[in-house]
Amino acid sequence: MTLLFEINHPGHIHLFRNLAGELEIKGIRSDFLIKSEPVIEHLASFYSLRYTKMGSKGKGLFLKYFYQLFFLIKTIRIVRNIKPELGLGVSMNLPLVSKFTKMKAIGLDDDDMTVTPVFARFANKASNILTPSSLEYEKRGGDHIVYNGFHELAYLHPNQFKPDPTVFDLLGLNTDAIYFIVRFNSFMAHHDIGQKGMSYEQKKELVRKLEKKGRVFISTESQIAPEFISYRIPDRPEVMHSILAFAKLYVGESQTMTSEAAVLGTPALKCNTFAGRLSVPNELEKKYGLCYSFLPEDFKKMLSKIDELLAMPDLKAEWQKRRQKMLSEKIDVTAFLVWFVENYPESVRIMKTNPDFQYNFK
Repeated sequence: MTLLFEINHPGHIHLFRNLAGELEIKGIRSDFLIKSEPVIEHLASFYSLRYTKMGSKGKGLFLKYFYQLFFLIKTIRIVRNIKPELGLGVSMNLPLVSKFTKMKAIGLDDDDMTVTPVFARFANKASNILTPSSLEYEKRGGDHIVYNGFHELAYLHPNQFKPDPTVFDLLGLNTDAIYFIVRFNSFMAHHDIGQKGMSYEQKKELVRKLEKKGRVFISTESQIAPEFISYRIPDRPEVMHSILAFAKLYVGESQTMTSEAAVLGTPALKCNTFAGRLSVPNELEKKYGLCYSFLPEDFKKMLSKIDELLAMPDLKAEWQKRRQKMLSEKIDVTAFLVWFVENYPESVRIMKTNPDFQYNFK
């Protein structure tokens, strides 16, 4: 069997790399199609993935959809050449490719359809669409399969990841040092059109507040503002999850990094106009108390919550308890996907008739 993975975001590398590695050991080949972005290319090379660069996604809604047509045509050619049996991705491209080739497509999506309606319309055309149980309420058709996990648990479940304490040396800190991770987004993705995060003044106020309590490290999608250059985090994306795991707090604008910090047991605060609108972070917040979301107009409330959290003497220990509760109810997503892909399409029938089978993968 040959698999084809599509990578549109750095998080997708992490989502699929352990799955591909496990299946390679079993003799199942994996090829990756990656967007031409520096972080994606770095991670693909770091993890020794077999990949083809597909070009840039483009900026602006018109260019994004123009390039999408180009990606579709190019992917069809690649699929007809290498003949993979299955294509996997958080993708609106692979489901369409499967209509013109013999390849079946398995889609993974963790965004609400109300937030990404165009993406969902095409992603739901996959042979099967898999979503976290947070999205069980959605009507995605008869090929919809729900699993009790999060994308982030494919690579941050304790079966898959152990934080590396040598990141303290990379950061120039003692192992007992207090530090914070701050993430600023560019809001350039197709689903980010019309959305925003913190203002420049709010960002400055946040950094000033945090640096009174510890070191501040800033990660950003776009070019960093001159005022924040001294806070820039070392350019080592492959160890970012270890850095997140040992941080006192994460504060930022990123959906993915908020969820990553939360499942690692690092208190996470998000400030953007998606606050309260996404089912996955809502579950992490409302059910497990691992993160908080704020609209930009509620920035002062977020600062008050930061004060409240930092006043807790056992903050990280408390968050680890909350994390353990979450882990006790969720599955090891990579272990589940290895079984699902290796036994496809029989695995579809099993999940339809006995969805509790997934709890064999804890």
